[in-house]
Amino acid sequence: MELIRGLHNLRDRHRGCVLTIGNFDGVHLGHQSVLGRLAEKAAELDLPAVVMIFEPQPQEFFAPSDAPARLNRLREKLMSFTRFAVDRVVCIHFDQRFSEMTAEQFIDLLVHKLGVRYLVVGDDFRFGHQRRGDFSMLQSAGRDHGFDVVNMHTCNIDQSRISSTRLRDSLQQGDLQKAKKLLGRPYRICGRIAHGDKRGRQLGFPTANVHLHRISVPLQGVFAVEVFGLEGEPLAGVANIGTRPTVGGGCQPILEIHLLDFSREIYGRYVQVDILCKIRQEQRFESLDALKAQIDCDVTTAKTFFSNHHQPVELGA
Repeated sequence: MELIRGLHNLRDRHRGCVLTIGNFDGVHLGHQSVLGRLAEKAAELDLPAVVMIFEPQPQEFFAPSDAPARLNRLREKLMSFTRFAVDRVVCIHFDQRFSEMTAEQFIDLLVHKLGVRYLVVGDDFRFGHQRRGDFSMLQSAGRDHGFDVVNMHTCNIDQSRISSTRLRDSLQQGDLQKAKKLLGRPYRICGRIAHGDKRGRQLGFPTANVHLHRISVPLQGVFAVEVFGLEGEPLAGVANIGTRPTVGGGCQPILEIHLLDFSREIYGRYVQVDILCKIRQEQRFESLDALKAQIDCDVTTAKTFFSNHHQPVELGA
């Protein structure tokens, strides 16, 4: 999969494609349906399947303090795209200049820079300065310039629309089963294991620390998790996502993972962490002894969860 960072890196060889446009935050089942349609049409027309995304996401540019928590970082999003036969990702740097691009200029980009032959978007898609471009404008441009514009119909689960907002709400409420239904898999956080302050080791529960590199996260608390990317995967663990109020962790959220029955050095390794079950909210304790006692209870709870989680299912039962 080819990543193109910025419009200035588009070349003549990039003209001609089947295209979809959006934030794709979370890459949930609704997004996956769009990507599946994109791949099918790309194969039919013998053209590359291309996804256009934005960094930062528009809401993060216009109102950074009020922007919703990121469901995934750019690298996580790109890793998801590789599972859906995406040939190329055009990552637009969303800045003041791009925000002032008119709807007509945006259509010119699609036609002359990308040579779009087939465009898949939602019927509520808006574009251009002050969001003046809409689906009907794209359809009109398609008739003029010879490309098809297709509306991907809403995907529903439990009689409600699948969306990044609904997924984010499920995670914030700790409803990981609903989040799994919306994603088609457990919610996952990825990152590289970094050195921490060794506080967990002092408490008898060494942790692997993953910096989340985002302003806010869609969930906080203590969770039972499975870790991929290390020998013997999946590895069971207990994870804290938050700011560690008892030890004055600061304002930036961090993911700390205590792997059960594990003692190898793994600094620098890139891991994927599936969040399976919420154990409790993050909280401040009056002493390190109280924190240690609670972590011990959390580990026991996690071990109970995993003993049931991995029980074999009898066929015909």
